[in-house]
Amino acid sequence: MSEEPLEQLDAVDFAVIAFHVDGEWDVDELTLDHLLDAPTLVAAMRRLPGEDSVALVAVDEDWFLVARVVEGRVRMLLSDATAAEDWDLAASVLDLLGLPEPEDDDDQVPAGDLGLLADLGMGAEDLGALIADLDLYPEEILSEVAEEIGFGDDFDDVVGLAPADHA
Repeated sequence: MSEEPLEQLDAVDFAVIAFHVDGEWDVDELTLDHLLDAPTLVAAMRRLPGEDSVALVAVDEDWFLVARVVEGRVRMLLSDATAAEDWDLAASVLDLLGLPEPEDDDDQVPAGDLGLLADLGMGAEDLGALIADLDLYPEEILSEVAEEIGFGDDFDDVVGLAPADHA
């Protein structure tokens, strides 16, 4: 492995995996080895028990990735498509989704499936509104996402965040 991917992995703020077994979420940290690229992350998620898993990854206090594997189907959301210009993981997400890198790196827009968590209680409109709120850091957004879909306290414990004031 070249030094550049290692340096990029050092910028990962956190990587959390939640998987649904017997009606309960089990939440744990992902290792950095799982974040080399999107296919590696998906392969790790497919090895988990249960039929549904969600990965929440924040990088460099700047962008995040939500990945979901449910009944074998892969769905992903990158909070800022322009991250693909500088980050291998983000570029591999766009590749996996078959999306081009944005031409205008000043236009920070999400890429992927805003509705990937709708059946868990976080609709596309709500997720899009969180991403559009430029005052929020990725960890704040992902903490809110985890709360809405049912494992907020466990997420905050794993990440080491103080319990958020979830409205």
